[in-house]
Amino acid sequence: MVIDHPIFLESIRFIRSHLKANDLNYLEKKILERLVHTSGDFSVQNLVDFSQGACEKGLQALKNGAPILTDTDMAAAAIKSMAENTSMNKVFTARMWFGKNNQTKLTKTAYGLSEGWKELSAINSGSKSPIVVIGSSPTALSYLIDILDNSKNLPSLIIGMPVGFIGVEKSKKKLMSTDLPRIILNSTRGGAAMAAAAVNALLRETI
Repeated sequence: MVIDHPIFLESIRFIRSHLKANDLNYLEKKILERLVHTSGDFSVQNLVDFSQGACEKGLQALKNGAPILTDTDMAAAAIKSMAENTSMNKVFTARMWFGKNNQTKLTKTAYGLSEGWKELSAINSGSKSPIVVIGSSPTALSYLIDILDNSKNLPSLIIGMPVGFIGVEKSKKKLMSTDLPRIILNSTRGGAAMAAAAVNALLRETI
């Protein structure tokens, strides 16, 4: 059970009262509020992009027990507490598959995330297909999109929020060009905390 601190609730009320008018639906607004709260920056509202129905599909997958696969331990740590207090979804990180990497052309994170996706999606398909959360590695995001071109199973949701300057915007544009259910934070902005905040907003709605 999630018990919110009064300061958090006051912060959300403040954020809600200062957001500009938008046509976002209920779940999209919840995610936006969490992103603004996490970043302390109202300009985030100009950067977040949702594919149609992505939040609803992600929420349903969480309710069905879908696992959550992250690119970093930091993102996983930020999600685990909320998962344990809501729908008890299992959280995995790319690091769990690092040791098998013999492909020098790939970064450890790109390899680990792709191998994790292959393993988890093989046993969790359809309405329980994994949710993939990327807050740091643009190479992992880009390579995941490549392997999904030949995959029978697709993620319930991809949160594409890698941060940085090299390859970051390119990877986000690549995700945006697909039909995959996704939440993207455009520009060079992002990070583990932001990506985790988006998932945690959905986890809150499972209770």
